[in-house]
Amino acid sequence: MRGTSFLFFLLIITYINISNGKKSKDKPEWAKKDIRDFSDADMERLFDQWEEDEEPLEDDELPEHLRPAPQIDMSKLNMENPEELLQMTKKGRTLMTFVSVSGNPTKDETEELTKLWQTSLWNNHIQAERYLVDDNRAIFLFKDGAQAWEAKNYLVDQEKCESVTIESKVYHGKFSDKKDEL
Repeated sequence: MRGTSFLFFLLIITYINISNGKKSKDKPEWAKKDIRDFSDADMERLFDQWEEDEEPLEDDELPEHLRPAPQIDMSKLNMENPEELLQMTKKGRTLMTFVSVSGNPTKDETEELTKLWQTSLWNNHIQAERYLVDDNRAIFLFKDGAQAWEAKNYLVDQEKCESVTIESKVYHGKFSDKKDEL
């Protein structure tokens, strides 16, 4: 809240400076209004004026949806392996992976087990945030989606891992009863 108030204060000061620097006839119609009568659209225009001289952000500072897509060298890809292509397209993008725990665990058991898995992934430099969604299910959120497949390889080898789902594809755990089902 404090930052918002400060920003609003700066916008008002900027408006006053802009208002004093221009003659009334040079101003657009919206700028002739009293600051207390500004609509949201007027405030947005004022904010846009404020940021006109700002330097553009670097690609890695942009929000994810505005970042350029990663460049993929198709000559280095094995077209026989569609997962490799998918992994390359998810590099640098956020990706959710669903992980199911086998058996009939309680929420606390799932919490402890997935926390252990998350720690193991972090120790292997695979950064994942973990959120429980059910008594036996969690979401692992990867800021770099390419890491999800490395994490999948680790998770499916765990004794209590029922399945890992990435991009709607289910990978059953090595010790899962359903591993033979397709």
